[in-house]
Amino acid sequence: MSLHRYLPLAAAVLLAACSGQRDQAAHDVAMAPADAFLAAVAAHCGKAYEGRVVVNQPRSTTPDPFDGKRLVMHVRGCDDAAHELRIPFHVGDDHSRTWVLSRTDTGLRLKHDHRHADGSPDAVTMYGGDSAPPGTAQRQAFPVDAESVAMFRKAGMAASVTNTWAMEVEPDEQFVYELTRPGGRAFRVVFDLAHPVPLPPAPWGAEAPPAP
Repeated sequence: MSLHRYLPLAAAVLLAACSGQRDQAAHDVAMAPADAFLAAVAAHCGKAYEGRVVVNQPRSTTPDPFDGKRLVMHVRGCDDAAHELRIPFHVGDDHSRTWVLSRTDTGLRLKHDHRHADGSPDAVTMYGGDSAPPGTAQRQAFPVDAESVAMFRKAGMAASVTNTWAMEVEPDEQFVYELTRPGGRAFRVVFDLAHPVPLPPAPWGAEAPPAP
């Protein structure tokens, strides 16, 4: 039996295998930014950093909860750092806010865990969204998800239904938390990763931080 009869079939199999490898490689590359971003933040597990508001517009006519307050982020919940990080955001003596950053099949998810001083959940909590793929190892953006839109509408927070949050990290330099929405709303806090600060208290609803 002639070998030539099998050459087209062998070529087809080889091409299919190569195509499959290329598809897998493309898939891995597309997923890589989310993993790289999460790893860059996880590198600061167990440390806290002070920040400052660099953009907050338009200015509110009512007292701003961030004015004159010490702002500290603490990369705290790192038991499974490859899949989820919990990052309390302390505003003065207000320990109600924790950012929850987790891995999904397609990228990252950001949720905001809001608690009362007794540890009970706020009526508006665990809102956020999934990252807009692919993002980069330095920046990930999170458009508001449908569940959060429904929550905001129920709470009468119509302006928030178009929120987009973002996070940026420059290793050992700075971490950024950002909120924007159409119409000009912009809020941006920059944390100095070059200079750790003493650990803050546990966020409301969590156990005290472990001893260093």
